[in-house]
Amino acid sequence: MSDGGVAGSAGAGQVPLVEVKGLWKRFQSGERTIEVLRGVDLEIQPGESLAIVGQSGIGKSTLLHVLGGLDAPSAGSVLFRGEDLFAKDGDERAAFRNASLGFVFQFHHLLPEFSALENVMMPGLLRGLGFDVMRASAAEMLREVELGERLDHRVGKLSGGERQRVALARALVLQPTLVLADEPTGNLDPATGDRIGELLLAMNRTRGTALVVVTHSERLAARMGRVLILRDGVLLPATT
Repeated sequence: MSDGGVAGSAGAGQVPLVEVKGLWKRFQSGERTIEVLRGVDLEIQPGESLAIVGQSGIGKSTLLHVLGGLDAPSAGSVLFRGEDLFAKDGDERAAFRNASLGFVFQFHHLLPEFSALENVMMPGLLRGLGFDVMRASAAEMLREVELGERLDHRVGKLSGGERQRVALARALVLQPTLVLADEPTGNLDPATGDRIGELLLAMNRTRGTALVVVTHSERLAARMGRVLILRDGVLLPATT
């Protein structure tokens, strides 16, 4: 494995859920080339929880976006259950994200004019699932994140912590195999951030959903099963 490589704790013969090989990401700024990721190797196992930490602007969000197929690497590959994510075309990657991934962002990207319930229903409706089926699934998921009394409230009227719980419910409503969370507690007070962290980890434990969190929160990172540091474009164990 290269200097940028960090393996997960796979069992004998277990195929990683995600396998990143030789991942580079470069950006052009005028005549200058900026290398954000420099040969990252990474394995993510089914059902594991992983925190990625590091200084601001170091490329953590970029790595998460590549893992989720939102941004293409400059070199290297991202394999999901052995299939090359970037061998798919744009429509195929969009369908893959809808079917297999859940995203939780610091800025939750909800639709403020719609209710909590309607926002959580959106991924399933986009997939073509029935309205009544999605309404029932969304209501159940909102109850799981303790928003059963807020189903019909417009999200623009909810608190920051409540909106982030709606975003969490939306990410999980289709039972994804992997949830990618980018600073999910970054805009929240410590108590509310702790509660969001608890809900994320509860879903990881009870549903077996693999969880990768980019965070500045030492409290949240310490509760994850594994912590890696992104430094100088490569991933290192937190003990390094």
